[in-house]
Amino acid sequence: MTHYDVFNGDADGLCALQQYRLAHPGHGMLVTGVKRDIALLERTPAGRDDHVLALDISVAANRAALERLLERGAKVEWFDHHLPGPLPQHPYFTAHIDTSPAVCTSLLMNHHLHGSHAEWAVVAAFGDNLGNSARQLADQLELPQDHQTALQTLGECLNYNAYGESVADLWFHPADLFKRLHPYTRPLDFIYADSAFTTLQAGFANDLAMAEALSPLEENEHAAVWLLPDSAWSRRANGPFGNRLANRFPQRAHAILTPTAEDTLSVSVRAPLSHPFGAAQLCQQFVHGGGREGAAGITRLPAAEIERFVRAFNARWPA
Repeated sequence: MTHYDVFNGDADGLCALQQYRLAHPGHGMLVTGVKRDIALLERTPAGRDDHVLALDISVAANRAALERLLERGAKVEWFDHHLPGPLPQHPYFTAHIDTSPAVCTSLLMNHHLHGSHAEWAVVAAFGDNLGNSARQLADQLELPQDHQTALQTLGECLNYNAYGESVADLWFHPADLFKRLHPYTRPLDFIYADSAFTTLQAGFANDLAMAEALSPLEENEHAAVWLLPDSAWSRRANGPFGNRLANRFPQRAHAILTPTAEDTLSVSVRAPLSHPFGAAQLCQQFVHGGGREGAAGITRLPAAEIERFVRAFNARWPA
Protein backbone atom coordinates (compact mmCIF):
# COMPACT_ATOMS: atom_id res chain seq x y z
CA MET A 1 0.00 0.00 0.00
CA THR A 2 1.31 3.44 -0.98
CA HIS A 3 0.30 6.70 0.66
CA TYR A 4 -0.06 9.85 -1.44
CA ASP A 5 -0.16 13.27 0.23
CA VAL A 6 -1.78 15.60 -2.32
CA PHE A 7 -1.83 19.21 -1.17
CA ASN A 8 -2.11 22.79 -2.32
CA GLY A 9 1.32 24.38 -2.05
CA ASP A 10 0.12 27.40 -0.05
CA ALA A 11 0.12 27.94 3.72
CA ASP A 12 -3.18 26.16 4.22
CA GLY A 13 -2.19 23.02 2.33
CA LEU A 14 1.27 22.91 3.91
CA CYS A 15 -0.01 23.38 7.45
CA ALA A 16 -2.85 20.90 7.03
CA LEU A 17 -0.35 18.26 5.95
CA GLN A 18 2.04 19.27 8.72
CA GLN A 19 -0.66 18.68 11.32
CA TYR A 20 -1.68 15.37 9.78
CA ARG A 21 1.86 14.00 9.53
CA LEU A 22 2.77 15.12 13.05
CA ALA A 23 -0.29 13.25 14.30
CA HIS A 24 0.18 10.29 11.91
CA PRO A 25 3.93 9.84 11.37
CA GLY A 26 4.86 8.45 8.00
CA HIS A 27 5.98 9.52 4.57
CA GLY A 28 3.50 9.83 1.75
CA MET A 29 4.44 10.48 -1.85
CA LEU A 30 4.16 14.29 -2.12
CA VAL A 31 2.05 15.67 -4.95
CA THR A 32 1.89 19.46 -5.05
CA GLY A 33 2.84 22.59 -7.00
CA VAL A 34 2.12 26.30 -7.21
CA LYS A 35 -1.05 27.56 -5.57
CA ARG A 36 -3.05 27.60 -8.80
CA ASP A 37 -1.99 24.05 -9.70
CA ILE A 38 -5.06 22.44 -8.21
CA ALA A 39 -5.86 19.58 -10.62
CA LEU A 40 -3.37 17.46 -8.70
CA LEU A 41 -5.15 14.12 -8.78
CA GLU A 42 -4.28 13.86 -12.48
CA ARG A 43 -0.69 13.35 -11.30
CA THR A 44 -1.55 10.81 -8.58
CA PRO A 45 -1.08 7.21 -9.81
CA ALA A 46 -2.83 5.53 -6.89
CA GLY A 47 -4.36 2.10 -7.29
CA ARG A 48 -6.03 -0.63 -5.29
CA ASP A 49 -5.64 -0.30 -1.51
CA ASP A 50 -3.50 2.84 -1.83
CA HIS A 51 -4.42 5.78 0.40
CA VAL A 52 -4.78 9.32 -0.98
CA LEU A 53 -4.96 12.32 1.35
CA ALA A 54 -6.20 15.39 -0.54
CA LEU A 55 -5.77 18.78 1.14
CA ASP A 56 -6.98 22.23 0.16
CA ILE A 57 -7.89 21.43 -3.46
CA SER A 58 -11.44 21.43 -4.72
CA VAL A 59 -13.32 18.28 -5.61
CA ALA A 60 -14.84 20.21 -8.53
CA ALA A 61 -11.42 20.69 -10.17
CA ASN A 62 -10.51 17.01 -9.66
CA ARG A 63 -13.82 15.20 -10.10
CA ALA A 64 -12.94 13.04 -13.13
CA ALA A 65 -9.55 12.01 -11.72
CA LEU A 66 -11.13 11.30 -8.32
CA GLU A 67 -13.70 8.98 -9.88
CA ARG A 68 -10.94 7.12 -11.73
CA LEU A 69 -8.96 6.62 -8.53
CA LEU A 70 -12.01 5.31 -6.71
CA GLU A 71 -12.77 2.95 -9.58
CA ARG A 72 -9.21 1.59 -9.33
CA GLY A 73 -9.75 0.84 -5.65
CA ALA A 74 -7.85 3.70 -4.01
CA LYS A 75 -9.13 5.05 -0.70
CA VAL A 76 -9.42 8.84 -0.72
CA GLU A 77 -9.78 11.15 2.28
CA TRP A 78 -10.47 14.81 1.47
CA PHE A 79 -10.16 18.00 3.56
CA ASP A 80 -11.13 21.28 1.89
CA HIS A 81 -13.05 24.55 2.10
CA HIS A 82 -13.60 25.37 -1.59
CA LEU A 83 -16.95 24.93 -3.36
CA PRO A 84 -16.90 21.21 -4.22
CA GLY A 85 -19.77 20.65 -6.61
CA PRO A 86 -21.50 17.26 -6.35
CA LEU A 87 -19.65 14.79 -4.15
CA PRO A 88 -19.21 11.18 -5.26
CA GLN A 89 -21.08 8.61 -3.23
CA HIS A 90 -18.54 5.83 -2.81
CA PRO A 91 -17.47 3.65 0.14
CA TYR A 92 -13.79 4.54 -0.44
CA PHE A 93 -14.38 8.30 -0.33
CA THR A 94 -14.41 10.29 2.91
CA ALA A 95 -14.96 14.06 2.80
CA HIS A 96 -14.37 16.74 5.43
CA ILE A 97 -15.58 19.85 3.59
CA ASP A 98 -16.82 23.16 4.98
CA THR A 99 -17.18 26.19 2.70
CA SER A 100 -17.95 28.70 5.47
CA PRO A 101 -16.00 31.95 4.89
CA ALA A 102 -14.30 31.80 8.31
CA VAL A 103 -12.93 28.26 7.79
CA CYS A 104 -9.82 26.99 6.04
CA THR A 105 -8.56 23.46 5.46
CA SER A 106 -6.08 23.60 8.35
CA LEU A 107 -8.83 24.63 10.75
CA LEU A 108 -10.82 21.60 9.57
CA MET A 109 -7.75 19.43 10.15
CA ASN A 110 -7.28 20.98 13.58
CA HIS A 111 -10.85 20.03 14.48
CA HIS A 112 -10.36 16.53 13.08
CA LEU A 113 -7.20 16.05 15.17
CA HIS A 114 -8.80 17.54 18.30
CA GLY A 115 -6.31 20.40 18.44
CA SER A 116 -3.20 18.24 18.79
CA HIS A 117 -1.06 20.63 16.69
CA ALA A 118 -3.22 23.73 16.73
CA GLU A 119 -0.47 26.33 16.33
CA TRP A 120 0.01 25.18 12.74
CA ALA A 121 -3.69 25.84 12.13
CA VAL A 122 -3.17 29.39 13.45
CA VAL A 123 -0.32 29.85 10.96
CA ALA A 124 -2.52 28.63 8.10
CA ALA A 125 -5.50 30.79 9.03
CA PHE A 126 -3.29 33.88 9.09
CA GLY A 127 -1.83 32.85 5.74
CA ASP A 128 -5.30 32.43 4.25
CA ASN A 129 -6.18 35.96 5.45
CA LEU A 130 -8.62 34.65 8.06
CA GLY A 131 -7.26 36.91 10.78
CA ASN A 132 -10.31 36.73 13.04
CA SER A 133 -10.35 32.93 12.97
CA ALA A 134 -6.59 32.80 13.55
CA ARG A 135 -6.73 35.17 16.53
CA GLN A 136 -9.71 33.37 18.02
CA LEU A 137 -7.84 30.06 17.99
CA ALA A 138 -4.62 31.71 19.20
CA ASP A 139 -6.49 33.26 22.12
CA GLN A 140 -7.94 29.86 23.00
CA LEU A 141 -4.37 28.57 23.09
CA GLU A 142 -3.42 31.57 25.28
CA LEU A 143 -0.62 32.56 22.93
CA PRO A 144 0.94 35.94 23.80
CA GLN A 145 0.71 38.74 21.26
CA ASP A 146 4.33 38.55 20.10
CA HIS A 147 3.86 34.82 19.50
CA GLN A 148 0.74 35.51 17.44
CA THR A 149 2.56 38.15 15.42
CA ALA A 150 5.33 35.68 14.59
CA LEU A 151 2.81 33.04 13.49
CA GLN A 152 1.04 35.61 11.33
CA THR A 153 4.30 36.53 9.60
CA LEU A 154 5.10 32.86 9.00
CA GLY A 155 1.62 32.21 7.59
CA GLU A 156 1.87 35.14 5.20
CA CYS A 157 5.33 34.06 4.06
CA LEU A 158 4.32 30.42 3.47
CA ASN A 159 1.30 31.58 1.51
CA TYR A 160 3.37 34.04 -0.52
CA ASN A 161 5.78 31.30 -1.56
CA ALA A 162 3.04 29.42 -3.44
CA TYR A 163 2.14 32.20 -5.86
CA GLY A 164 3.69 32.01 -9.30
CA GLU A 165 3.03 30.91 -12.85
CA SER A 166 5.37 27.97 -12.34
CA VAL A 167 7.66 26.57 -9.67
CA ALA A 168 10.47 28.60 -11.30
CA ASP A 169 8.82 31.76 -9.91
CA LEU A 170 8.90 30.46 -6.33
CA TRP A 171 11.62 30.66 -3.72
CA PHE A 172 11.03 27.03 -2.73
CA HIS A 173 9.19 24.13 -4.32
CA PRO A 174 6.26 23.45 -1.93
CA ALA A 175 7.29 19.81 -1.53
CA ASP A 176 10.79 20.91 -0.47
CA LEU A 177 9.31 23.52 1.85
CA PHE A 178 7.14 20.88 3.52
CA LYS A 179 10.20 18.71 4.08
CA ARG A 180 11.87 21.65 5.82
CA LEU A 181 8.79 22.32 7.97
CA HIS A 182 8.13 18.74 8.95
CA PRO A 183 10.83 18.25 11.63
CA TYR A 184 9.39 21.09 13.73
CA THR A 185 6.52 20.35 16.09
CA ARG A 186 6.07 24.05 16.82
CA PRO A 187 6.09 26.84 14.22
CA LEU A 188 8.34 29.10 16.29
CA ASP A 189 11.08 26.48 16.18
CA PHE A 190 11.02 26.57 12.38
CA ILE A 191 11.10 30.38 12.38
CA TYR A 192 14.20 30.48 14.59
CA ALA A 193 16.07 27.50 13.14
CA ASP A 194 15.56 27.38 9.37
CA SER A 195 16.97 29.98 6.96
CA ALA A 196 14.01 29.42 4.62
CA PHE A 197 11.97 31.74 6.83
CA THR A 198 14.49 34.57 6.46
CA THR A 199 14.55 34.11 2.68
CA LEU A 200 10.77 34.21 2.42
CA GLN A 201 10.42 37.17 4.76
CA ALA A 202 12.89 39.26 2.75
CA GLY A 203 11.33 38.29 -0.59
CA PHE A 204 7.84 39.01 0.69
CA ALA A 205 8.80 42.50 1.89
CA ASN A 206 10.58 43.38 -1.35
CA ASP A 207 7.84 42.13 -3.69
CA LEU A 208 5.02 43.74 -1.71
CA ALA A 209 6.89 47.06 -1.67
CA MET A 210 6.97 47.05 -5.49
CA ALA A 211 3.26 46.23 -5.64
CA GLU A 212 2.46 49.03 -3.19
CA ALA A 213 4.15 51.54 -5.52
CA LEU A 214 1.58 50.87 -8.28
CA SER A 215 -1.76 52.61 -8.91
CA PRO A 216 -5.06 50.80 -9.58
CA LEU A 217 -6.41 50.41 -13.08
CA GLU A 218 -9.73 51.67 -11.71
CA GLU A 219 -11.31 52.06 -8.29
CA ASN A 220 -14.35 53.35 -6.46
CA GLU A 221 -15.76 53.07 -2.96
CA HIS A 222 -16.85 49.46 -3.43
CA ALA A 223 -14.36 47.87 -5.83
CA ALA A 224 -10.85 48.23 -7.25
CA VAL A 225 -9.06 46.54 -10.15
CA TRP A 226 -5.26 46.32 -10.34
CA LEU A 227 -3.13 45.28 -13.32
CA LEU A 228 0.37 44.19 -12.34
CA PRO A 229 3.35 44.02 -14.71
CA ASP A 230 4.58 40.85 -16.37
CA SER A 231 7.36 39.77 -14.00
CA ALA A 232 8.26 37.02 -11.54
CA TRP A 233 7.88 39.35 -8.55
CA SER A 234 4.35 40.34 -9.54
CA ARG A 235 3.33 36.72 -10.02
CA ARG A 236 4.62 36.01 -6.51
CA ALA A 237 2.98 39.10 -5.01
CA ASN A 238 -0.48 39.14 -6.57
CA GLY A 239 -2.27 37.02 -3.96
CA PRO A 240 -0.60 38.50 -0.87
CA PHE A 241 -1.13 41.97 -2.33
CA GLY A 242 -4.85 41.19 -2.64
CA ASN A 243 -4.92 40.10 1.00
CA ARG A 244 -3.18 43.30 2.09
CA LEU A 245 -5.65 45.44 0.14
CA ALA A 246 -8.59 43.49 1.59
CA ASN A 247 -7.38 44.18 5.12
CA ARG A 248 -6.70 47.85 4.37
CA PHE A 249 -10.08 48.44 2.70
CA PRO A 250 -12.47 45.92 4.31
CA GLN A 251 -15.56 47.44 2.66
CA ARG A 252 -14.11 47.06 -0.85
CA ALA A 253 -13.73 44.13 -3.27
CA HIS A 254 -10.41 43.77 -5.08
CA ALA A 255 -9.29 42.11 -8.31
CA ILE A 256 -5.58 41.67 -9.10
CA LEU A 257 -4.75 40.82 -12.73
CA THR A 258 -1.27 39.56 -13.61
CA PRO A 259 0.01 38.64 -17.10
CA THR A 260 0.96 35.00 -17.55
CA ALA A 261 1.78 32.88 -20.59
CA GLU A 262 0.21 32.87 -24.04
CA ASP A 263 -1.62 36.20 -23.83
CA THR A 264 -3.52 35.28 -20.66
CA LEU A 265 -3.74 36.68 -17.15
CA SER A 266 -4.16 35.18 -13.71
CA VAL A 267 -6.84 36.81 -11.58
CA SER A 268 -7.05 36.99 -7.78
CA VAL A 269 -10.35 38.21 -6.36
CA ARG A 270 -11.01 39.22 -2.77
CA ALA A 271 -14.57 39.86 -1.63
CA PRO A 272 -14.98 42.63 0.96
CA LEU A 273 -13.97 41.38 4.39
CA SER A 274 -17.06 43.09 5.76
CA HIS A 275 -19.19 40.69 3.68
CA PRO A 276 -16.93 37.88 2.42
CA PHE A 277 -19.21 36.29 -0.15
CA GLY A 278 -19.44 36.08 -3.93
CA ALA A 279 -15.83 35.68 -5.07
CA ALA A 280 -16.17 32.06 -6.19
CA GLN A 281 -19.48 32.64 -7.96
CA LEU A 282 -17.92 35.49 -9.91
CA CYS A 283 -14.85 33.52 -10.96
CA GLN A 284 -16.85 30.44 -11.89
CA GLN A 285 -18.42 32.45 -14.70
CA PHE A 286 -15.08 32.06 -16.50
CA VAL A 287 -13.19 29.00 -17.71
CA HIS A 288 -10.46 28.03 -15.22
CA GLY A 289 -12.20 29.99 -12.46
CA GLY A 290 -13.09 28.85 -8.94
CA GLY A 291 -12.27 29.23 -5.28
CA ARG A 292 -14.16 30.03 -2.12
CA GLU A 293 -16.66 32.59 -0.92
CA GLY A 294 -14.20 35.21 0.28
CA ALA A 295 -11.28 34.66 -2.09
CA ALA A 296 -11.18 33.11 -5.53
CA GLY A 297 -9.38 33.32 -8.82
CA ILE A 298 -9.08 32.53 -12.50
CA THR A 299 -6.01 30.59 -13.51
CA ARG A 300 -5.97 31.72 -17.14
CA LEU A 301 -8.13 34.59 -18.32
CA PRO A 302 -7.63 35.38 -22.03
CA ALA A 303 -6.55 38.99 -22.49
CA ALA A 304 -9.54 39.46 -24.82
CA GLU A 305 -11.85 38.83 -21.85
CA ILE A 306 -10.47 41.51 -19.54
CA GLU A 307 -13.32 43.89 -20.29
CA ARG A 308 -15.90 41.16 -19.74
CA PHE A 309 -14.33 40.27 -16.42
CA VAL A 310 -14.19 43.89 -15.24
CA ARG A 311 -17.87 44.34 -16.15
CA ALA A 312 -18.83 41.21 -14.22
CA PHE A 313 -16.67 42.29 -11.26
CA ASN A 314 -18.23 45.76 -11.12
CA ALA A 315 -21.70 44.28 -11.51
CA ARG A 316 -21.08 42.02 -8.52
CA TRP A 317 -19.85 44.95 -6.40
CA PRO A 318 -21.40 48.03 -8.02
CA ALA A 319 -20.42 51.59 -7.16
